[in-house]
Amino acid sequence: MGFLHDGHGSLIERAATDNEAIVTTIFVNPLQFAPTEDLAAYPRDPAGDASRAGAAGCTHLFTPSPEEMYPDGRDSVLTSVTVDALASVMEGASRPTHFAGVCTVVAKLFNIAGRCTAYFGEKDFQQLTVIRRMASDLSFPVTVVGCPIVREPDGLALSSRNVYLTAPERAAAPVLQRALRAGATAIDGGETRADAVRSLMADVVRAEPLGTLDYVDVVDPATLQPLVVAGRDARLFGAVQFGRARLIDNIAATDVPGPPTQGAG
Repeated sequence: MGFLHDGHGSLIERAATDNEAIVTTIFVNPLQFAPTEDLAAYPRDPAGDASRAGAAGCTHLFTPSPEEMYPDGRDSVLTSVTVDALASVMEGASRPTHFAGVCTVVAKLFNIAGRCTAYFGEKDFQQLTVIRRMASDLSFPVTVVGCPIVREPDGLALSSRNVYLTAPERAAAPVLQRALRAGATAIDGGETRADAVRSLMADVVRAEPLGTLDYVDVVDPATLQPLVVAGRDARLFGAVQFGRARLIDNIAATDVPGPPTQGAG
């Protein structure tokens, strides 16, 4: 959706290592914003985005207007694409209309692009899983590739919404990554009760007064359904509100060794 950062750049760079023609779509999609969300205020930087995309290896920049994508307006779109079970938990539970908007616009973009390989970041792991299933179920000639999360040195996952953070909120924001790593460390140490891991992660977040916990969860990475028994194949998710910024993150249960470092790829 634009306001590109190094995480987006890593997707373009990965695509450029695999392909000759690299199409980057920038489109702030109104369908995935609820009426109470930040569509009008969502950060935009068209010139900076074009420069960053080109530097990362983009050969074609596709920046349609809302009128091009939805000629009669967002409220006139009668067809929507949903991926029921995968999109009803976590982000889907907190933002009920979000994934229908995501899937509908991505389906349109896949139809426009035709046969291709599409690169999505694992920071939005639920979105990646939903898009993969949609592409498979609807027989799109698209290979969906997931790419690693890119982080700041203190562990905060890069996000366009990080620009909303005040200085104190930015200092506090890595608590989400610490909570997830605490959960993964517990699983690595032998904790198998998923509810105990959830409670541990929630306690870490709640100890930070500037953050408001939305959810933490321990799920099966294929089905995204909550687990009762936590194992090393689990994936841990969380969402926390810091003022205007709603931050999400996730890690694999095996992602435990060492201090957080800046990601790559």
